[in-house]
Amino acid sequence: MRLRALLDTDALGLRLLGGEDELDRTVRGVMTTDLKDPSRYLSGGELVLTGLAWRHGAADSEPFVRILAAAGVAALAAGEAELGDVPEDLIVACVRHRLPLFAVHESVAFAAITEHVVRQVSGERAGDLAAVVDRHRRMMTSGPAGGGPDVVLDLLGTDLDLRAWVLSPTGRPIAGSKLAGAALPADVSAKLAAEHLAAARTGRRGPHRVLVGTTTYSLFPIRSSGRSAAASRDVRETVLSDWLLAVEADAGDWPAERLDLLQGVTQLIAVERDRRDAARTVRRRLAQEVLELVQTGAAPAEIAARLRVAAPVLLPGFGAAPHWQVVVARVEWDDGEIEGGPVAQSLLEEILVDPLTSGPEHSDRIAVAHTAGEAIALVPLAAVSSEHDGSEAGILADVLLEAVRDPLSAGLNDDGRLTLGVSAAVHSAEGLRGALEEARHARRVAAARPGRVCAAGHQELASHVLLLPFVPDDVRRAFTARLLDPLRDYDRRHRAELIPTLEAFLDCDGSWTRCATRLHLHVNTLRYRVGRIEQLTGRDLSRLEDKLDFFLALRMS
Repeated sequence: MRLRALLDTDALGLRLLGGEDELDRTVRGVMTTDLKDPSRYLSGGELVLTGLAWRHGAADSEPFVRILAAAGVAALAAGEAELGDVPEDLIVACVRHRLPLFAVHESVAFAAITEHVVRQVSGERAGDLAAVVDRHRRMMTSGPAGGGPDVVLDLLGTDLDLRAWVLSPTGRPIAGSKLAGAALPADVSAKLAAEHLAAARTGRRGPHRVLVGTTTYSLFPIRSSGRSAAASRDVRETVLSDWLLAVEADAGDWPAERLDLLQGVTQLIAVERDRRDAARTVRRRLAQEVLELVQTGAAPAEIAARLRVAAPVLLPGFGAAPHWQVVVARVEWDDGEIEGGPVAQSLLEEILVDPLTSGPEHSDRIAVAHTAGEAIALVPLAAVSSEHDGSEAGILADVLLEAVRDPLSAGLNDDGRLTLGVSAAVHSAEGLRGALEEARHARRVAAARPGRVCAAGHQELASHVLLLPFVPDDVRRAFTARLLDPLRDYDRRHRAELIPTLEAFLDCDGSWTRCATRLHLHVNTLRYRVGRIEQLTGRDLSRLEDKLDFFLALRMS
């Protein structure tokens, strides 16, 4: 807006004291200050409001106005509530620096001026940005993308001063505006994703407002604009793969025009999402071909030939064929009405992320197929040199589970379940069939555990822990109750922390010194607690058999 428009608004009670030739200046914001040097808070184009508390004498006016002029502010408005008429020395300084000066009548609150300026500036910016977004949408729908989601988010930052991010269903940052700066903290991203998925499952329309600490975020769903999405009648078909737009603002106070604009932004990002989904077609086909060869018992040479074709597509720039890992996932809904394979396929393409990559291109190195209700991912791994002890970088089931459990549990609600199995890395085509079976076995181990989201890795297939999920529930409850209930009852009555002490003692392999150090206890105190455990249970923690029984009881509880 222009300064002239402010002067023409009678309700603001502004009186021009100087700068008649500068009234066509553009106002881009407003700031209230009584600091002698507010330069660090100025970016240019502001209407500065001041009660003149910084002025202790006539000599203070010149340096104050000089600072404002150097910062490029649009104008200065001085209140008459404290000192009465605006001092002559301030008027002279503003004339010298060609800075327009207004007097604010004592009956007018600075808050009223601020609200008017913000409302007018935001409305004009929204109109300008809407035109830019519409033009960008036409460009993207008719040809190659013009920079992707980051460009669109930068428009929100520069034109509406909004910090915004595009997040995956698990909260992984996919894009962010320059104004947003660094990515959201991982715990904040995960919470926003979980809130978004929970709201989507209840059918509530966006935007969804979420308070994290003292900051309010508004969450806008980014839904696919393709035909498959239009044909989808059940939110469960897409809820685990849809992106979301997180804006650091409370959209509850926004006018309809701004909400419509943000919906347009989400549609614009959805176009780019669909374009990237289409690019996955080749990788999916390659995965399907390799999977069919593996499952039908094809010769290793034939599988190796297919892998040589796949490797350059999945790992551009790598000369040698990589090692491979297999991840198997199954999404199951209680009513059995939704086919789980496609849902699990889209989900794996979102969550199997190389930690060294960022942005929406991570799936360029993942090939996922689906068959018989499950999704199978071929994850290529670059060979690791001997300086890393000959091991390979790869996906760990517990790390994968930790990253996705909370957000996806919200999306699965009370009627869905995700189970994942991860194989060890294999070095050749001959090992792929074994890796697939290993991943499937690991997934079955995960499926035997409680919880909406469970994962198991190949390491667990060679451990006694593998047997625990298959112990019947009634046997499990009886065994753990007989050993642990006396300790739980004692802890409840005396706050003695016998259960945590027992866990730490077993984890330290029965070492008194290490266990006492871990628990920050004197060794004599630890000996007293262990003695109490033995007295209450009738067991001897110096005997291997009793240690093993306690270990199993804690694992099954």
